[in-house]
Amino acid sequence: MEDFTPLHYTNIITHVITGSIALLIGLYILLTKKGTKYHVKTGRVFLIFTTVVVFTGVLGVLAFGRNFYLLVLTALSGYNAYSGFRIVKLKSNKPKWIDIFVALLCLCSGIYFLYYIKSIGYFWAAGIIYATVGALFAIIGYDLVRYVIPKEKYQKLWLYEHIYKMIAAFTALLAAAVGTIFADYKPYSQFLPSIIGTLLAIGFIVYFYRKNRRNEKSKQKT
Repeated sequence: MEDFTPLHYTNIITHVITGSIALLIGLYILLTKKGTKYHVKTGRVFLIFTTVVVFTGVLGVLAFGRNFYLLVLTALSGYNAYSGFRIVKLKSNKPKWIDIFVALLCLCSGIYFLYYIKSIGYFWAAGIIYATVGALFAIIGYDLVRYVIPKEKYQKLWLYEHIYKMIAAFTALLAAAVGTIFADYKPYSQFLPSIIGTLLAIGFIVYFYRKNRRNEKSKQKT
């Protein structure tokens, strides 16, 4: 067993407990009615616990030299949760400096990881690592480009963006947990949560798209 300092143990325990709570809250949100005030409040609690997970994950990497790949996973989960929540709050693609700053900060963390990856070594499968970094870069790239989307068109997109990002945040947490707990079943324990999360996001997006289309047609008839 590795000889950890008390502070390191505390950080690990905090990371595991808050991550487990965040997963349970995320699962609850997925299974309950969407769009209510309680849904929004529960989403805020999920964001708080995810923030603690990200902070302890970054602390584990920078202060205790743990697995650098977890830095990318926590950045992916944390960024999706932050951006997904901001979408609901703003419902607009008007540029905000805080959003641009957070996006660039996460982008730098991904570049930092790629720069040092050879010296760090592949703790997880290389394909999984590059896919995760690619997902982080893709979502950040979209967020920086969405500012040029006409406002009237974006008004029809923000809900689906919110759905994808929040499910992606939950999926990243789940992938980190499953991949770590069931390390003997890599790479399946690493990519299966992401596949399930992607299919789930597509399912919710299709459902709400059809629901909104029906509502629009009903309004037109009246």
